[in-house]
Amino acid sequence: MTAVGAGELLATRDLGAYYGTRQAVADVTIAFRRKAVTALIGPSGCGKTTLLRCFNRIHEIGFDARVEGSVLLDGQDIYANDVDPMAIRRRIGMVFQRPNPFPTLSIFDNTVACAPKGLNHQGKMEAAERALRSAALWDEVKDKLRTSPLRLSGGQQQRLCIARAIAAQPEVLLMDEPTASLDPIATAVIEELMSSLCNEFTIVAVTHNMQQAARVSSVTAFMLADETGIGRLIEADATSKLFTKPSDRRTEDYISGRFG
Repeated sequence: MTAVGAGELLATRDLGAYYGTRQAVADVTIAFRRKAVTALIGPSGCGKTTLLRCFNRIHEIGFDARVEGSVLLDGQDIYANDVDPMAIRRRIGMVFQRPNPFPTLSIFDNTVACAPKGLNHQGKMEAAERALRSAALWDEVKDKLRTSPLRLSGGQQQRLCIARAIAAQPEVLLMDEPTASLDPIATAVIEELMSSLCNEFTIVAVTHNMQQAARVSSVTAFMLADETGIGRLIEADATSKLFTKPSDRRTEDYISGRFG
């Protein structure tokens, strides 16, 4: 176990990520506050999604992908030799850019697909309702739980994926541009949901939308690729401060639209 700061749940130390011999992310040291939304912003190709995928060991699933440094979850290095990656992914859930419900499963079965094992039918029903309510979807689907999720709108499917992640009872929820494929109305619903979910979960969200970062996050981290194409963390600070008085000129240039 390694000490983490008070109020922190997830942290990295000198984290680097590779695809074969190509380094995608280097020297990222950052801590994430418990029950808060942290937004990761930066231009395309700066390593935001790669970094996010390192937080629950999904990155290493890729061919010849590897990580250096450490990721600490409540003080435990999730890349230690004796740590089960599947156990980590139950504690750190992930919602992807495009909704990805399991097409052959019903709405109900999608919701409880990642729920704790050993639940009886009543337990599954309670877990499904609890997760769907948390994802602000229960009232819209309670009468069609046995139907296909493909009948839902894109925004509803994304909320179903959020419910599926919630049903696993994680401590951290990772979101990779969760509204990128949604219309403005569905986007607003997801943003409101993120604001409420941070009362229960530590949320780290990648977004290309700086207005969204300003609306939903309490902390924002800015990433930028250097001249060799390696993504680096430039700075992280309270969202209100980073967007008004950033510490680094590159952050100011990006936020003001001078590049990116």
